Amino acid sequence: MITDPPALRIRRHFVRPPAELVAAFLGASTGHLVDAMGGAGAMDAEVKPLERNRAEFCGVVLTCDAGPGDNLALFGALAQAEPGDVILAATRDHRGCAVLGDLLAGMAKNRGVAAIVTDGLARDVVGLEAVRLPIHCRGVSANSPSRCGPGTVGRSIVIAGVAAASGDIVVGDRDGVVVVPAGIAVEVASKLPAVRAAEAALEARVKGGLQMLDAVTAMLASDRVEYED
Repeated sequence: MITDPPALRIRRHFVRPPAELVAAFLGASTGHLVDAMGGAGAMDAEVKPLERNRAEFCGVVLTCDAGPGDNLALFGALAQAEPGDVILAATRDHRGCAVLGDLLAGMAKNRGVAAIVTDGLARDVVGLEAVRLPIHCRGVSANSPSRCGPGTVGRSIVIAGVAAASGDIVVGDRDGVVVVPAGIAVEVASKLPAVRAAEAALEARVKGGLQMLDAVTAMLASDRVEYED
């Protein structure tokens, strides 16, 4: 190229979901959300909370694509963040260095960010514990990133196998992280009470001695199962 590309491309304006819609997902388990979305929506299994006792969060997605070995885009996202946002930082699964540490997390906490999720690594574990901000990541490395770009903020990304866009709703707990696309958030929220009720009813039956699901019992007795003894 004749000229250097920009270090960052930032999409500043996007539609945020109403506060009451976000509130409908507070306290929802990721498992219930996945059930309400037909069995999908969770990031891959390696993205887990850095601290098991600080795993839960709910907020509005603010995306950034930092690329491998760089975190300029995270600072760009930080500059755009509003209270309650959750920064989703894609690194293309880079594992050569951390993409965030305790100082960046501390600044995010000061801005009211609800959590940071990355498909990359974190560092400064002792400092991060002191910040008390939910962090979900693939692991830890002491190696530090560059801060040069290129990167993007606010654009759609794929992170840990899940598509995400700024304005989506994201929920995390000890089981992982689930992204609820903005276009189906109202529908998913409306399904949550039924999902919770069904789960509670089945849990009560299991505690009462249930040994097998009725549907599986029927399947095992049907002509769809062939016994070879």
